[in-house]
Amino acid sequence: MSRFDRQSFLGVDSENTLDAATMGLVGLGGGGSHVIQQTAHLGIGGYVVVDPDHITVTNTNRLIGGILADLETENTPAMSKVAIAERLIRGLQEKPRIIPICDSWHNATSELKRCDIIVGAIDSIKEREQLERFARRHLIPYIDVGMDVHELGNEKFLIAGQVILSLPGRPCLRCCGLVTDERLTEEANRYGAAGSRPQVVWSNGVLASTAVGLITQILTPWFNAAPEFVYLDYDGNRGTLLPNVRMALLRDKVCPHHPAEEVGDPLFDVREFNALCEAMRLAKVQAELAAPANSSSLTLWGRVKRLLGL
Repeated sequence: MSRFDRQSFLGVDSENTLDAATMGLVGLGGGGSHVIQQTAHLGIGGYVVVDPDHITVTNTNRLIGGILADLETENTPAMSKVAIAERLIRGLQEKPRIIPICDSWHNATSELKRCDIIVGAIDSIKEREQLERFARRHLIPYIDVGMDVHELGNEKFLIAGQVILSLPGRPCLRCCGLVTDERLTEEANRYGAAGSRPQVVWSNGVLASTAVGLITQILTPWFNAAPEFVYLDYDGNRGTLLPNVRMALLRDKVCPHHPAEEVGDPLFDVREFNALCEAMRLAKVQAELAAPANSSSLTLWGRVKRLLGL
């Protein structure tokens, strides 16, 4: 009996498919920690987890897997969020493949571009747009998860959030109106301002669960056709998660903000790549020449020509 028997409806060989997949997750706070826990339960085998921060006391109201013993004390430093995520995964997976990066995602691009899917659970609008652009450039599905608490006046508040699936060629965060020049300017003007954004555990959980559902639809044959564009709005006051009106309006539209030719690694240098390939080929030649010949009739020159493809 497999621990995944009760999710066998996800499709033939779905257990191996999920185990072979690698997910990149940027932002391991509220929503991101839920995604880590659920995908580890689900059976995803590979993880690139990225977050520069360490746990603080204000994280403990929502950080799944974080415990009070992880906080900084007089004798021990606070545990990093990537270490907490790794501990959580290893508690649920027998042999997970984990690359923990306690740094900005900009310093984790080599690892992230090898992922099958990337989930962003970060607050900054600018960072979300940049991460989406990175994923699209490398033809990787990107899921954006975000929530906020809005003050309505008279000591009343609205909990709201969204989950957006962004695929190359399909509508992007700008198409959805989540990223605008006005919001970027407003965010830049607030840079360095004191204070933290309100967050609560249950709304993070709703949004993260929705994201994990999308991940499952993309990776397994559970659905006949994986979704190409999703934009869902969460209203925590009403307890609803509904398609945004733009989801129908943009469904068959081609994104004008990310040109089709804007793909590939902008830092890729074909000259360096060719030099590396040549060095690897010569190293193979040297190793082969150092080894005994397989046949006494094969001359040294004949072995060289064979190895060089001449």
